[in-house]
Amino acid sequence: MKSKASAPGKVILFGEHFVVYGVKAILCAIDKRITVTAEEISERKISIKSNIGELELQPNKPISEIDSPLKPFYYLADKIIQNKNSGIKIEVESEIPLGVGLGSSSACCVAGAAAISKLFEDISKEEILELAIEAEKTIFQNTSGADCTVCTFGGLMEYDKKNGFSKIESEPNFHLVIANSNVEHSTESVVAEVRKFKENNEGEFSKLCEDESDLIENVLELLKENNVKDLGQKAIKNQEYLERIGISNDKLRNMIQIGQKTSFGAKITGAGGGGCIFALTDESNLENTIKEFKEKSYEYFSVKIDFKGLDTF
Repeated sequence: MKSKASAPGKVILFGEHFVVYGVKAILCAIDKRITVTAEEISERKISIKSNIGELELQPNKPISEIDSPLKPFYYLADKIIQNKNSGIKIEVESEIPLGVGLGSSSACCVAGAAAISKLFEDISKEEILELAIEAEKTIFQNTSGADCTVCTFGGLMEYDKKNGFSKIESEPNFHLVIANSNVEHSTESVVAEVRKFKENNEGEFSKLCEDESDLIENVLELLKENNVKDLGQKAIKNQEYLERIGISNDKLRNMIQIGQKTSFGAKITGAGGGGCIFALTDESNLENTIKEFKEKSYEYFSVKIDFKGLDTF
């Protein structure tokens, strides 16, 4: 018996880093997906194949002993077949670049939890999300669960540490042109640098958090109005705050400059230090923005908001 599930990636539209200090972040599911196929097999083993490698192990191995980016799949399979006399074969297909802040690991955990659990029972999206967050904690111990949540439910969401997740009901119609710097970065070290900036500049950081909070409240109104042009201006302003806390570099600045030539606004998405930026567009300037990145030979692709979220079939 086989089952299949797919989940979208995500971008952080606004609020990265400041969310750690209590400010809201706005996240958005994107229409690039991870698809996981799970199959129950008679042999008592867990076998995983993906474009980043393979893993084949017996069940009941301590998760701490597994040194592989595929261990969330092992964790899920091992948990779900604990009282079964069978094994599981898992295949992973990805449209999302890895390790660049676009939610590939969260989408893997969500699609994996859905595909593997569906072999044995139908469970709710809420239960799948719970499993996915558990699995993600095997690689990111301090995950907030926000990424897994938006990958499960799709659309737009706001998240803050105090109140958790809340779905944004607006359905704005914009495109994001995402460009990848291909600069490797460590989220942990970038977060540590921001913490250092805060400790050395308490007054300024506190004011930046206030400004970011005000900006996010404005953004929530603009999303309701589908006001893409003014949203672009907010992206430019948000980028100024991110520059101030030190998460940018020359390559990211260059990409943002290219993006801002024809789009409504561009900014870093995610941790910074490397990874991706996005340029906010609609039908009127999408092609011209793509052309700018193409001419400069950057790796890029365009996405829309994915309102579907997790899909099982």
